[in-house]
Amino acid sequence: MAWRCTGSSNAELVRNLARARIITKPAVEQAMLAVDRANYCSHQPYTDAPFSIQYGATISAPHMHAFALEALCDVIHEGSRVLDVGCGSGYLTACFAALAGETGKVVGIEHIPQLVQLSQHNIAKDHPELLENGRVDIVQGDGRNGYAAEAPYEAIHVGAAAYPVPQALLDQLKVGGRMMVPVGPCRGDQAVFIYTKNERGEITKQRWMDVRYVPLTDASKQLEGQ
Repeated sequence: MAWRCTGSSNAELVRNLARARIITKPAVEQAMLAVDRANYCSHQPYTDAPFSIQYGATISAPHMHAFALEALCDVIHEGSRVLDVGCGSGYLTACFAALAGETGKVVGIEHIPQLVQLSQHNIAKDHPELLENGRVDIVQGDGRNGYAAEAPYEAIHVGAAAYPVPQALLDQLKVGGRMMVPVGPCRGDQAVFIYTKNERGEITKQRWMDVRYVPLTDASKQLEGQ
């Protein structure tokens, strides 16, 4: 079970996720080994559980990060563009950068300025070159509008529950691209859906798993800790 994947180090945590077959792809394993969760989570970083990072946001459990990377890995390659909506701690943004390689571009977007600063601080502590060479940008804005300046994206990850799914994100998905987004009201049934855009620009969706996420909000929402 996922909660049995806790380790005493980043390497042990990733190894346990692989043993549990939550990680099945070598590229995902290498990305998670390259990004030390201790630089993004100050409390029990190698425990397979979510933790608050204040301002109504959480850093997801490692097994959920692994699920997200596994779901999007096949469309991320050297030079890909990736959008991480609700980047929070910056952890998954850095993992996406590892998948997208030296010529890739990953944009993390947050509407809470303190979380923009947190993401930047954490990535600078772990892999400062990602910010220095422009492979990662952390921007402040309403993630429901995406980030058109760097679109289209091979992969879009949404780290909070959307209801409904923002059309702007679907529009910014590249042909052949894939978006992973939890969908549902903040109190009620939620599930992760995978949206894919085919060569004709048509969108298909597939229900993947039931989840419980915090809602995708904007700057007008008064959040805990502000």
